[in-house]
Amino acid sequence: MPDHYDLLLRGGTLVLPWGEEAGDVGVRGGRIAALGVPGDATADQVVQAAGLHVLPGLIDPHVHLRDPGDPAIESIPTGTRAAVLGGLAAVFDMPNTSPAITSAGQVAWKQGYVERVAWCDMGLYVGATKGNTAQLAVLEQEAGVCGVKVFAGSSTGDLLIEDDASLEAVMRHGRRRVSYHSEDEYRLQERKPLFKLGDPYSSHMEWRDEECAFLGTRRLMALARRTGRPAHILHVSTAQELEYLAGYRDVATVELLVNHLTQMAPEVYEQLGGMGVMNPPIRGRRHWEAAWAAVRDGTADTIGSDHAPHPRAAKLKLWPECPAGLTGVQTLVPVMLDHVAAGRLSLARMVDLMCAGPARVYGAVGKGRLAVGYDADFTLVDLRARRTIEDSWIVSPCGWTPFNGMAVTGWPMATIVRGNVVMRDDEVLGAPQGRLVRFRG
Repeated sequence: MPDHYDLLLRGGTLVLPWGEEAGDVGVRGGRIAALGVPGDATADQVVQAAGLHVLPGLIDPHVHLRDPGDPAIESIPTGTRAAVLGGLAAVFDMPNTSPAITSAGQVAWKQGYVERVAWCDMGLYVGATKGNTAQLAVLEQEAGVCGVKVFAGSSTGDLLIEDDASLEAVMRHGRRRVSYHSEDEYRLQERKPLFKLGDPYSSHMEWRDEECAFLGTRRLMALARRTGRPAHILHVSTAQELEYLAGYRDVATVELLVNHLTQMAPEVYEQLGGMGVMNPPIRGRRHWEAAWAAVRDGTADTIGSDHAPHPRAAKLKLWPECPAGLTGVQTLVPVMLDHVAAGRLSLARMVDLMCAGPARVYGAVGKGRLAVGYDADFTLVDLRARRTIEDSWIVSPCGWTPFNGMAVTGWPMATIVRGNVVMRDDEVLGAPQGRLVRFRG
């Protein structure tokens, strides 16, 4: 009898760890059962992928879905709907919510909530505080937890660990890689009085200057070497940090953001005003070039969106009253595909940064590659499709994107999560079927 599968992907170009191959994929029980399927095989569902590239399900390892919080801004249902529309099969959600995810009770609530309402799979960060340090070694082992997040510089929310003694204490409680927002809080507060309400939006990168980021990273690397605790430096934004971190590969991995690869100062502030304000800031050409060099030479391990929505009205306020943070989960894949089309990176390198990289850095089980036995997560993309990103396409309640009006080449045509087709041709299908990502302890 012919082989039978739950799902067959027919006729696509598979982006495999060892290269691209034309072929079919068979799925059973939510996992990849076969790469290369006989022509007479049958399935309950067949997806025709001719003309499309079949990628492993893409991952955004850095989102703020604001849940619990204000659903008029964002929530897990709306944010994960945006994710699958944008071609993402999994997202890792930050803990600086209201209330913050810092205790076993809050983690348990979020675990149950995700598996009821999420459209894609999710990993959960636990927020570190000076008050929960002793519990972090246990919290980081909870189901679905991708790791501990430390805000070493103040940003949205009330999570902050700024001093070396407290940072070292966090590193000595637990063993998994810790993710850091790396800015020096003391320098931030020292420089704050130099600016006033109504200063140009570009003042944001002058206040949170290069040394603010670089000093924070130098301090963290000294502590990471002292304790031996692996560190993941999020949203690295300066040329100085990238050069420096290349000497700390024994303890450090590196995240870049799509905004730091796509936008630059001063133009972003002149064109977008508060819609271009984020932490750490978008900087000038030298740092943009360094970010792309880090993509080319392997310094960068992951790419994320740092999706952090705020209401449009709040972003239109004068600086510094306009909150820092941009939308991005729905636009990450189209913008990165446009960079592929422009020749700035290969499709294989994009897959490495958005699939294998997050799986390796965070220890995600069954994610990150097309291989038998792995989760049947797929992002199907048309590398030749031409579209324009518009605010009207954004499903996050805030309803805006800093990439409004950007013409792109390359578009996600389908998102499949553990064998479930959840998006096809810009339409979300079925009901939410997200689950917690499994991680190695």
